[in-house]
Amino acid sequence: MASRKITVLPGDGIGPSIVEATQRVLDRLNCGLEYEYADVGLTALEQGRELIPQEALDAIERNGIVLKGPITTPVGEGFTSVNVTLRKEFQLFANVRPVITIPGTRARYENIDIITVRENTEGMYSGIGQTLSEDGNTAEARSVITRDESLRLVRFAFDMARRLGRQQVTVVHKANILKTTSGLFLNCAREVAEDYPDIEMNEMIVDACCMKLVMNPEQFDVIVTTNLFGDIISDLCAGLVGGLGMAPGANIGEDKALFEAVHGSAPDIAGKNIANPTAMMLAAALMLDHMQLHEPASRMRTAIRNAIFAGDRVTPDLGGHGTTTGFTDAVIERI
Repeated sequence: MASRKITVLPGDGIGPSIVEATQRVLDRLNCGLEYEYADVGLTALEQGRELIPQEALDAIERNGIVLKGPITTPVGEGFTSVNVTLRKEFQLFANVRPVITIPGTRARYENIDIITVRENTEGMYSGIGQTLSEDGNTAEARSVITRDESLRLVRFAFDMARRLGRQQVTVVHKANILKTTSGLFLNCAREVAEDYPDIEMNEMIVDACCMKLVMNPEQFDVIVTTNLFGDIISDLCAGLVGGLGMAPGANIGEDKALFEAVHGSAPDIAGKNIANPTAMMLAAALMLDHMQLHEPASRMRTAIRNAIFAGDRVTPDLGGHGTTTGFTDAVIERI
């Protein structure tokens, strides 16, 4: 198998340990991957460098594929989110968050299989135009939605649904109140849906969507929505299958892609060898699929699923007494 170099951002907190665990599984799969490492976030700051050093940006530009561990953005003015910055820098316009029930996780539902596709670069979540009045009494922010970005994002979601054999796309919005911004997104979605007569399109207001996700999540297949709504809904969906420890994420652009565990860096358990690497491993499986390495991606998911179902070495968040390395061993043994 021809080798392919990817950029690895180990992150901080539990990031390095779950990234190392994931690389052990990737190496066992013999995917032909080579790794170029770069530091960002707190790790870079502690070395006296910028939050996102230029060498990290150069490595991403060179390799095009990124495997990223959790990264802490320091609290305080002057520090922008590393995640948001990377998404904007490389125009990673689509955030893909799949959740699927794995037996053994003690999740509330048994047959969840939902993909949330979230716009990644604009809208209220992008944080543009934030101002605070001099007296501290009035805060403002801007929400900008563009036609081009909405069309691109929704078309991406429908293309993905068709490629994966999905039957339905639910467009989530708040156009009844946010008539211009959310209204534009909804109108773009309707326009795109006309080109996909084989896929059912549903329209759903965001608050109703959240209620229905809690009450009857089995009705959902693919969800597509704007940035802020997608941020909230995708975490809600993670809660349906056992929490963020089970939730991978992919950030897709035209020629770059970044794959990550979407949970935080959990500094309180860093170095204790008890972090659950499942989300990071599932993110790597998404990465393999993106690289057209479908067979090892499938083997990786099956091994993870079987290791969790066995239950003897799962980490404390899944109700076990296992360690990061022990669970990783269990996955590798099943490949």
